[in-house]
Amino acid sequence: MNSKYENMKIIYNRSKIGWYWAPLFVSFWFLLFYLVVMPSFHRMPPLKTLQDEQQEPGQFIGERAESTLLKLTKIGPKVVGSAANEQVAVQLLLGEISDIIDGARTDLFDIQKDVQIASGNYLLWSMVNVYQSVQNVVVKVSPRNATSEATLLINSHFDSVPASSGAGDSGMMCVIMLEVLRVITKYETPLTYSLVFLFNGAEENPLQGSHAFITQHPWAKNVKAVVNLDSAGSGGREILFQSGPDHPWLMKYYGKHIEHPFASTIGEELFQAGFIPSETDYRIFRDFGKIPGLDMAQVLNGYVYHTKYDRFNIIPRRTYQLTGDNLLSLIKALGNAPELEDPAKYAEGHMIFFDVLGWFFIYYPEPVGVIINICVCVLVLATIVVYIWSMASNTGMFRRRIFAKFGILAALQLCGVCLSLGLVISIAFFLDGVGLSMSWFSQTWMIFGLYFCPMFFGLGILPAIYFSRTKEHGLPLGYGIQLLMHSHCLILTVITILMISFNIRSAFILLICIGFYTISVLINMATCAHKTNFLWLIPHCILQILPFLFYAYCCYAFYVVFAPMQGRESSSNPELLIGLYTALFCLLLSPFLVPLLCLFRKSKTIISLFGICTLIFIILAATPVGFPYVEKTAVQRFFSVHTTRTFHNGDAASSVNHTDSGYYVMPVDRHPKSVDSILFENTDYTKANRSDCETEIMCGFPIYSTRWVKAVPNGYWVPGPEPNKDYLPSLRIISKESSSETNIIFTLEVSGPDHTSIFIEPLADAKLVDWTFTKEPLEKNLPPPHYVYWSYALDPTPLRFNLEFEHENADWSGTTFRIAIMGHRIHDDMFIEEDYREFLAKFPPWAHVNSWIGSYISWQL
Repeated sequence: MNSKYENMKIIYNRSKIGWYWAPLFVSFWFLLFYLVVMPSFHRMPPLKTLQDEQQEPGQFIGERAESTLLKLTKIGPKVVGSAANEQVAVQLLLGEISDIIDGARTDLFDIQKDVQIASGNYLLWSMVNVYQSVQNVVVKVSPRNATSEATLLINSHFDSVPASSGAGDSGMMCVIMLEVLRVITKYETPLTYSLVFLFNGAEENPLQGSHAFITQHPWAKNVKAVVNLDSAGSGGREILFQSGPDHPWLMKYYGKHIEHPFASTIGEELFQAGFIPSETDYRIFRDFGKIPGLDMAQVLNGYVYHTKYDRFNIIPRRTYQLTGDNLLSLIKALGNAPELEDPAKYAEGHMIFFDVLGWFFIYYPEPVGVIINICVCVLVLATIVVYIWSMASNTGMFRRRIFAKFGILAALQLCGVCLSLGLVISIAFFLDGVGLSMSWFSQTWMIFGLYFCPMFFGLGILPAIYFSRTKEHGLPLGYGIQLLMHSHCLILTVITILMISFNIRSAFILLICIGFYTISVLINMATCAHKTNFLWLIPHCILQILPFLFYAYCCYAFYVVFAPMQGRESSSNPELLIGLYTALFCLLLSPFLVPLLCLFRKSKTIISLFGICTLIFIILAATPVGFPYVEKTAVQRFFSVHTTRTFHNGDAASSVNHTDSGYYVMPVDRHPKSVDSILFENTDYTKANRSDCETEIMCGFPIYSTRWVKAVPNGYWVPGPEPNKDYLPSLRIISKESSSETNIIFTLEVSGPDHTSIFIEPLADAKLVDWTFTKEPLEKNLPPPHYVYWSYALDPTPLRFNLEFEHENADWSGTTFRIAIMGHRIHDDMFIEEDYREFLAKFPPWAHVNSWIGSYISWQL
């Protein structure tokens, strides 16, 4: 007579599912993604028209915002210093605001408008950002019966980068602000506190308009919180990626009043960790205004961000309504929030927050999150112990043998995790090393074969081999698979505990999978379904549906946001970012689904298909199918400056050493040589050597911004004819005097175009100890060369400044410092020479070249 254990073993070893059911099992999860996740991500309300306003007064009317954006984008690129930005756009905004005031309930609200013109300087990154006469259009709405001066600030910007009309970034946010302003002031809207709408005229410069307002405008002193609106794409749902800091009450209002939520603690921590190659005005309000706030940006179609393809006609029409409904509801709530009177009283830590497929929003304080995490971790550990303990009586095996099996399976699962991660990392380094990176850039489906499939293969192949080798002895198959999943749950629990100990709020992401898995285990234990052949799969699979939807939604959102961003990042391996993030989410979900494939016959063959799929996709990456770029919709970005250069000697007369001219080309992403064969093979163009890097600041390249500094190794010089030489920068030495035996002060004056970069590099033993600008870079001992970015909007008065150098001894013979001035005429397209246009025409259709005229002049003084 067979023992209870032997009977169980026979039953389990004979109860595998036919292999032909495996495709249906896999297809079910694919269908969930395509039928639930993707529609949920792109779900937006219908656009409300002017006719709807008559039936529903007081609602946000998306059609009116759309028509206003059309007028704004018809102006064209609105670069700081251009007539389009400083005159046409400002007058358009003032006209729209005047129309709003004419239709407003002035018996209820006091409405003031102002055009701020400001100058200043501050340290941004490692650059001193000097601005002169930039403009902001500001509107203040105060209730007539207001008893408080506390103010809520709503900010976005109307200026744009060169060549872009700025429809998505961030003209749409401006017109949405105008419509919110109209709705609030036209109707009897309850309002306790004042609202300031800041239409920022110098955000792309970068972040100058916000600094001008928060440090100089008289209305800024009463601002208690800010809602910052920006864009990293062209429409779609706006994501809340920063909040506070340390003001959880803001998140409560967001959670209660946003109609279409899209927010996650993960996004906030990724942004603050520097994974997003961008910055917003929120940073300025936080650092210089010391005010809390919410930072939101639209992220759909980031491929057109900061390109000429950021156009009015590609913005989804429903975007206006979605963002408008959200913003109107949020502003109404915050405008009556009692916390706005004294936000410092409510500064009590961080919030953990996330939306679930845009259906609903979950938020809770960080201390509550810690308690929940600890409780769930304790429950997981207890459940695993009880399950293993009870398994002995169900199988007739000794408990020590079951614990030994659990240890073996835990080690097996850990090996599977290491194998899958190793495969992903190896593929990422291989593709980047052989120049095949970013094959998923314009076609994200490539990520499935390159990174999901090796994860599925690595996590599944070792258990499949193990179970096939132990089918005649050991645990029944069903129990073995359950123990395998228990072991992965234990691994994730340990990681969760570590994240809790390091105060990482994103630990909640692990909590979801281990929590739902533990619930399914408890249900199976309560119903004794875990003893049966297949009934335990019903609670298990049902309770995996919501985690699958959530993780698939997070993954899809990540790719929508981050895949286009890799087209603007050259310093890091993009394959590693995409691969590791894919691996992270695979480790959260697939170990509770992939082991189920071992229940099918021919499980090793089924799982090996994922490995074969990986090889096929790697081969595809090397074919035209894997070419990253597509004309208009997913372009490769370049900057190019038609430049004249002059290099001066260090003699008393500052004689000219040599001059030349040509085209500076700066690739932006991971493929700096992608157009070399097009530009330099069988053409008259040549790529110059980099000998100037040894003697000149920034290799003699005309640097435009801090981000260009990092890309200098990828940039190159193409000799060519001279550009138009009007408005070249000039340098005047106003005075040179000693303040002591070891200190000397230079007074210099720089004039030139409205965007100019100045680099100052002390020579020999000289050290820059003081200057006219903010002292912060000197106090922080930032390494030279010191970078000063100077721009002006209305007033072209030359920039005059002092430089004080200190020397170890009183011998000041020779040169003290080197200075390079790089002028940029970024909105003077009419002066571009025909030969430069011919050079630009050589670039392929899938390349977007942002180009203008510039200069580089260096002196040794």
